[in-house]
Amino acid sequence: MAVSISRRSQGTRWVKDLKKKLTKLATSAIALLIFLLLWQILCFSPDAPLPSPTKVVSETWELIINPFFNNGGTDVGLFWQIFASLQRVAVGFTLAAIVGIAAGILIGSSALIYDAIDPIFQILRTVPPLAWLPISLAAFRNNEPSAIFVIFITAIWPIIINTAVGVQQVPQDYKNVSRVLKLSKVEYFFNILFPATVPYVFTGLRIGIGLSWLAIVAAEMLIGGVGIGFFIWDAWNSSMISEIILALIYVGIVGFLLDRLMAYIAKLVVPEENK
Repeated sequence: MAVSISRRSQGTRWVKDLKKKLTKLATSAIALLIFLLLWQILCFSPDAPLPSPTKVVSETWELIINPFFNNGGTDVGLFWQIFASLQRVAVGFTLAAIVGIAAGILIGSSALIYDAIDPIFQILRTVPPLAWLPISLAAFRNNEPSAIFVIFITAIWPIIINTAVGVQQVPQDYKNVSRVLKLSKVEYFFNILFPATVPYVFTGLRIGIGLSWLAIVAAEMLIGGVGIGFFIWDAWNSSMISEIILALIYVGIVGFLLDRLMAYIAKLVVPEENK
């Protein structure tokens, strides 16, 4: 009897969750349709400064259905353009995560170091990503490492700051318990510091991955080569507005997927009691 009631309760909960998700999906779909309809109406005229949705699709249809073509050089499909950008983001963001988390733990563990370095970080983190590009080009004298450095320097600040704050927020009771139990530094890190800090770390990582994607798209417009940023800039120079709009849609989708991926990883890693 109890098992039957439990199964019925789980089934009811599943139906409610499904209805909630379908309602949310339907609401988003309706909002998107309204947006596309308004866009179509406003840009339907031949004299409109921007193409309508139907015109964008018709003018970029070959790019949409053939994303994998590769004719060499920069003449490649949108898949390869995005893939090249993602490769740069992967390298730059990974370096930023490693250095940022390590630096954040070190800074957060010492009030003296935090007070000394925090003003410098607060100043440097406000520098726009593209302002770092001339410095990186002068230092590395090569486009590829320069682009990766721009990603690194853009993503590292939220990671450092959030990690440091997380370390500072470890309850004093936890620290006292570690002293009473005479935990080693390794045991303290894995049993107390990591579980308490990891939600803050992933907040920094989510912000950092979004900033990384923004930075590389902007940087590629200036450094050239294969990449979605240069594709947008090249389309602008060729007056291909429809191609720009298509690329912007892809940029937004990829950015959304990167954020969802980081949120999913955080859901798997962050301890349940800290969520």
